[in-house]
This record gives sequence, structure tokens and C-alpha cells, in this order.
Amino acid sequence: MFVLIVGAGRVGSAVAKSALAAGHEVSVLDADPLSHERLDAGQSESWEDAEGQFTVGTALEVDALVQAGIEHADVFIASTGGDNTNLIIAQIAQKRFDVEKVLARVMDPARAGWYGAQGLQTISPTRHAIEMFESALEIQPA
Repeated sequence: MFVLIVGAGRVGSAVAKSALAAGHEVSVLDADPLSHERLDAGQSESWEDAEGQFTVGTALEVDALVQAGIEHADVFIASTGGDNTNLIIAQIAQKRFDVEKVLARVMDPARAGWYGAQGLQTISPTRHAIEMFESALEIQPA
């Protein structure tokens, strides 16, 4: 399976490493060339020597997405630090490039819910944290 991850922060780079270790083809796109260091950190070989791909570019530019391999992606993960960027590029992957599985990290739980209802698979770390705190405090959601 070919996985394209946009955003090589803590989340994106960790998921990229896990997917590569599981035997998937993985491409990572990030605007910051220094974010590549997260992909190499703690590894016995470089990201590229392990068969990973890294592209420097802005995810809102279709040319960068194409260079990173979106036309061949089976899975697209939008994991930048911005909800707006993640939602836009996830919709581009879903609607323009017909990527089979598209996931978008959305910090705002209300927006994550709304986009989820429209057919976009969202992951909201904020919603997850709220649920964990409520569970730890034994609070029932209203």
C-alpha cells in the first residue's frame, strides 16, 4: 500500500515510520526541509535508505502533491499543524485525486464532526483528549 503523509511533525513522522516499518511504501511531504530530521531520528539507516520518500513542498500546491506521489496513493494523511490546510488538502486528495482512504487531523472537534458528517474521515486529538479526561473523571458527556 502506498501512503502519502503531509506534515512531518511529531504525529506525521511517527506514523510514517510505523507505516514504513509495517512494509508500506511511504512518502512524506513537508514545507520545512529540516523536518526530514524527524524521519531519520532513532533509525539505524536514513529515511531514503529504508525506501522512504521525502518531498519538500507546500501541500496546497498541486505540483508538490503530484511530486510526492498523490496520483498513486492508496492512503492520504493530512497531518499538518493547521486545520484549514488539512481539510483543504484532504478534500483535494478525496475529490480531485480519488484517493481511496483519506484521513485528516482536525483539532477543532466541532469542525471534525461536521466534516465527518460530510464524508471526510477526521481524527480529532482534542476530542480524544476530552473523552480521556471525562473518562478519568468518570464524567458522562452531556
